Amino acid sequence: MKKSKIIILLVLAIALVAYLKYCHQEQVPRPDLDLPLAPQMTEKIDVNSIPNLPPKNTFLAEGVNPMPHGEPAQQDVTAIAGPIDVSKRLSADDITYVHLGPGYFGAFTSNVYPNGKRILWANGVNGLYKLDEETYEIYDHFETPVSGTYNEEWANEFTAKLNKNNGATGIPTAIKAMSPLKDLSGVYIMVGKNNWVYIADNDGIITAYGDAIENDPTSEIVIKATFQLPPEASGPSVGMNMTFDGWIIIPAENGYLAAVSSDLSEYRIIRLKHADTEDISTQGVGYGWVRNSAAIDDAGGIYLASRNHMHKVVWMGDKFSINESDGAWTAKYRNGTGNGTGATPSLMGFGEEDKFVVITDGDIRMNVTLFWRDEIPENWQSLPDAPSSRIAGQAPVNMGELNIEDIQTEQSVVVAGYGAMVVNNRPRNVPFFFPKKGRALSVLIGPFGNNPKFQPFGVQKFQWNPHLQRLEQAWVNTKVSSPNGVPWVSLGSNHVYFIGARDNEWTLEALDWSKGQSTFHYIIGDQKYNSLYSGINIDDEGRIFYGTLWGFARLNS
Repeated sequence: MKKSKIIILLVLAIALVAYLKYCHQEQVPRPDLDLPLAPQMTEKIDVNSIPNLPPKNTFLAEGVNPMPHGEPAQQDVTAIAGPIDVSKRLSADDITYVHLGPGYFGAFTSNVYPNGKRILWANGVNGLYKLDEETYEIYDHFETPVSGTYNEEWANEFTAKLNKNNGATGIPTAIKAMSPLKDLSGVYIMVGKNNWVYIADNDGIITAYGDAIENDPTSEIVIKATFQLPPEASGPSVGMNMTFDGWIIIPAENGYLAAVSSDLSEYRIIRLKHADTEDISTQGVGYGWVRNSAAIDDAGGIYLASRNHMHKVVWMGDKFSINESDGAWTAKYRNGTGNGTGATPSLMGFGEEDKFVVITDGDIRMNVTLFWRDEIPENWQSLPDAPSSRIAGQAPVNMGELNIEDIQTEQSVVVAGYGAMVVNNRPRNVPFFFPKKGRALSVLIGPFGNNPKFQPFGVQKFQWNPHLQRLEQAWVNTKVSSPNGVPWVSLGSNHVYFIGARDNEWTLEALDWSKGQSTFHYIIGDQKYNSLYSGINIDDEGRIFYGTLWGFARLNS
């Protein structure tokens, strides 16, 4: 046998041994980290006591989901009652589905039209769609140059391949399936009370779309207005929100914050503190200095996180302020990874409740972190190992008995009342040939998130105790999985819902919000129903709807 063939065989043998070793490996816990775990919850939750919901922003459309995370506080919660049922497999008749193409992470609801109907707006790689909210009939499609490429035939081909092989050897297929996302310009979308749909693209251009014929939901999509942000605030935007007096808020990953009037005629701009002293260049693929959108309260507070700090900027009605005298502040948080938080800030507490802004921090084992939103109480004692006295709670996320020591997420903390829930988005195993950190892991929890070999497990809820003024652990459920989607809480049914997976199929999981117990699940189906980083929502009829791998689905059961 030739020497070259022997070498090739040796290399293949080594690769095979390594692969077999990988196939049997489990997560290896890291050495214990330095923060103590949160104490167990010390008092029962009154399930009949409905917490305060965020105030309604009347400058947004009245639908259940006019913007990502539902409303400016970014809580992912509704008062509408979601489904209560028994576990079962859904039939095709139980699901309303429409193919749209890659990158449709959400569908956003309009006002009610004179004919009594709403429409859904969805933007992705193939362009902007206008859908009938009930039937999912496509009324119009504002196309992109690649719209013809990623059609239903293309999607079916990749779905079949991923169904056949979503193991390690199928990673090249998964990468090809996700490659169209590079053509996605305009992830963030919001529907105003004027029924205009605002989209911010990667070049700092904001475009407003609407109906060609006013009050006619079936009419063509037309451009209503456009606006180009100044050069310093252009480039990749990382979110979109709206103040309670109707200004569109757009943070840029380089630390600039812009406000644009709803008619897109004027703007204001400010630079965040520390943007002139820290390295604001991209740190790792996709990790800008600001990585996520902002939360907004009804008093002008705008909350967003940079790589090392949480910021409160105050909107004064005609300008921004970063001055403490106006109520603004900047507070450092823990950041052991150096990449900062992966979470969009969520607001907790309204009315007479204690008021916080909530994130997961940047430690290797992330901590659910609460910051006092307004003035820090006079008698407040700084927490041990907290880098700022403004931090009110700092609880390590370990998923209970799973004892995960390396856990980060790219999702906002789901907040309802004083409860804050996080999911595990770290794959259970990583192939030996695959990067162990960074955005590359999204392949394993995206197209492969339903494979038990990679599928992450664990959902954990924390609870603020207003009497003891501390953050406590409410419950952990280690048997369920939310691989890549954003959960949604229904206060009407006291449940939290999310897209999960069981036995290599995608599911809807339903947990009691107070106790964390699984009450039922729906088996939805194969890769066609992969949530792929989409959030789920509850419509006016209490039905779950969410973005899928190549389109949109509603569960009618």
